[in-house]
Amino acid sequence: MPRYKVKAYTEEGSLVEELIEASNFNDLMEKVRRRGLNFVNADEVIEAPAVKEEKKEKRKGFSLFGGVGDRDIALFCRQLGAMVSAGVGIIDALDIVAEQMPNKKLAQAVAEVAKEVSEGMSMSNSMSKRTNIFPELVVNLVAVGEETGELDKALLRASEYYEKLAMIKSKIKSASFYPVFVLVIATVIVTGILYFLVPTFAEIYASFGGSLPLPTQVLINLSNALRENILYIIGFIILFSIVFRFLYTRSYGFRKGVHKLILRLPKFGDLAVKSAMAKYGRTMATLFASGVSIERALEVAGNVTGNLVIQEAVERVKKDVTEGQNMWSSMEKTGQFPKLVVAMVKVGEETGRLDEMLDTIARFFEDEVDRTVEGLITLIEPMLIVVLGTIVGGILIALYMPIFKIGELVK
Repeated sequence: MPRYKVKAYTEEGSLVEELIEASNFNDLMEKVRRRGLNFVNADEVIEAPAVKEEKKEKRKGFSLFGGVGDRDIALFCRQLGAMVSAGVGIIDALDIVAEQMPNKKLAQAVAEVAKEVSEGMSMSNSMSKRTNIFPELVVNLVAVGEETGELDKALLRASEYYEKLAMIKSKIKSASFYPVFVLVIATVIVTGILYFLVPTFAEIYASFGGSLPLPTQVLINLSNALRENILYIIGFIILFSIVFRFLYTRSYGFRKGVHKLILRLPKFGDLAVKSAMAKYGRTMATLFASGVSIERALEVAGNVTGNLVIQEAVERVKKDVTEGQNMWSSMEKTGQFPKLVVAMVKVGEETGRLDEMLDTIARFFEDEVDRTVEGLITLIEPMLIVVLGTIVGGILIALYMPIFKIGELVK
């Protein structure tokens, strides 16, 4: 959607500059009117290809090594908000934060923003030029804070949001890290036994002569196949990883297929939905309570859900809301939102307390993510122990079965 750099006067008579997305000029004028601004002029922002590519990467959900994480953004917003609240000038506050930021990439960006603000550019406009550093939500909150004169509150609200978002992501990672780590270690151990230990036993048993028990023979055949094809197996794993990553990053359809599969997985699909609803509710509550339009809030909320299936559902909701439909009815129509979320949004719209209902949704699903992660870890841990014990125990039994019949084997 085109972006316009709009100059307008507030009701108090202050001249402001804003970046507003609109499908056409009439849509732009309508959005300006809704915000209570007196239009002066507008120029369409033509973005460089590099900026567009950065936005695409951001929407894909990938962050490059050494990038800016949620905790970095939370720290930036909290420190800057605290200093602005204490009466420190915005330029001085930005300079101080730039010096204190542990993330060098973010520190450099903050220093550049401070320089541009000192030259007369608004902070939100300067931040919007660096979409690979500052998320859309922060830019929108800063723009609202500049409009209302409550920049400190907007920054502190953004800080709370990113702290909670980082907490949700951390819990998701903890739920997936443990089983993945155990499976990798188990694979290495089993591969080592098959590659190094089993051939030694095979040579000993071959010297005895005679026929081996079926489990032992199968194990030896597996070991021989592994030793003969180890380079092909490693090559296949590397090639598969490269192709998967390439398709995931470059193919929207493939990435959507993976996300759809995740939603169908037992337990993990439930966790993915709850995580997406927690992010959706928290983003909507933060932006809507700050005065951001519902259409813009929906656009940002869709980008942070972390699942393309749910993101597309949010985009359909945004389209319907723009056309004048109720948000709750549109959400229900997509079939991607839990009934509880739809019901609470309906109550919020009917009572005029949508921001409170969205905050309640966020807190409820954040607690649900905690409980689901704890339940998954409690369930997975004994299952992994049983599976690994069965595999390793089966290998050891197969190896030592001939020893129990050594008298029959020796000629």
